Amino acid sequence: QVQLQESGPGLVKPSQMLSLTCTVSGGSITTSYYAWSWIRQPPGKGLEWMGAISYDGVTYYSPSLKSRTSIWRDTSKNQFSLDLSSVTPEDTAVYYCARGEKYRVGAINEYDYWGQGTQVTVSS
Repeated sequence: QVQLQESGPGLVKPSQMLSLTCTVSGGSITTSYYAWSWIRQPPGKGLEWMGAISYDGVTYYSPSLKSRTSIWRDTSKNQFSLDLSSVTPEDTAVYYCARGEKYRVGAINEYDYWGQGTQVTVSS
């Protein structure tokens, strides 16, 4: 059973960087052909795929967030992380990490394992 757990600050000030880490257990982030994504849900809105890193270290980003987003991994810790720069209150959301398939990385409805989500609020 694969388990994912998000961690990071719950409150970030505007213009600062939001940093989150996802710790994976029960499976390796280097196992073919999975991709490990960050997905968020702002209050009252639907899920938004932000980006992913695949089993072979390739990164994919949503075009709307690409300029502010960086995703990387630490295979020794079986973790992957998200940096979102220059945050505004519009970045307030529940942030999830989840597992999908590398060649269908945008099909979040097909993702099979999700973290419980972590609330991040952007406010001064």
